[in-house]
Amino acid sequence: MEPLIATHDLKKVYRIGKVSVPALRGISINVQEGEFVAVVGPSGCGKSTLLHVLGGLTRPTSGKVLVDGNDLFGMSDAQRTRFRAHKIGFVFQRFNLLPTLTARDNILLAQQIGDGCNPHRFASVTAMLGIVDKLRYRPNEMSGGEQQRIAIARAIVCEPKILMADEPTGNLDSENSQIVLNMMRAVNREFRQTILMITHNPAAAAVADRIIRMRDGHVVSD
Repeated sequence: MEPLIATHDLKKVYRIGKVSVPALRGISINVQEGEFVAVVGPSGCGKSTLLHVLGGLTRPTSGKVLVDGNDLFGMSDAQRTRFRAHKIGFVFQRFNLLPTLTARDNILLAQQIGDGCNPHRFASVTAMLGIVDKLRYRPNEMSGGEQQRIAIARAIVCEPKILMADEPTGNLDSENSQIVLNMMRAVNREFRQTILMITHNPAAAAVADRIIRMRDGHVVSD
C-alpha cells in the first residue's frame, strides 16, 4: 500500500545572516492513510518545521515530499496552493478564527473557499465535535476548547485527506486539552481521517496510534 505521505532525506537549513542553522537533518518517514501520528520532541527539535514542510508551507533545502502520490515541491506555487486547499486541513495552537464571524460562519467560510465541498458534511462534522449548540456564538463568547473544536471543524469540513495539527492543545487547560484530543481521536476513527499532530506533550501524544520522536533535526525513534 502506497503511503499517503512519504519523505526521503528531507533537509531544511535556515540562513540567519552568515550563519546556517539546520532544522531538519535527513528525515525519511511514511504515513499511511487513516493513521493518527504524533510527532514529539523538545522545543527546537524541528518538529514544527517538519509539519510546515509536509503541509507545503515551507520549502525544504533538499529532499523529496510525496503527498497522495504527488511531488509537493515539484509543483508551482499556484499548483501547490490549490493542492493544499483540497488535500490538507490545518489546526494551529492559536485558533485563527475570524473574531467578527459566528462559529457557523467560520466553518462555512472553509466550504465557500473549498471548491466542491459536500454541503451535507457540515452537519455530520459539527455533531461529531459536539458544537451544534455553539454555532451562533462568536469566538470571544466560547471557551478555548470550544474554539479549538470549531477550528478542527473548519479544517475537516471539506474532507481533506490529511489533518495537520501544530500543538492543538498548547493554549488549553488540561480538561479542555483532553476534550479536544478525544474529539480528534473520534474524528480519526469515525471519518478515517489521517492526522499528523505535532506536540511536546507526552499525554497528548498518547492518544495517537504511532509516535515519531525527534531530536536535533533527526528522527530518533518511530
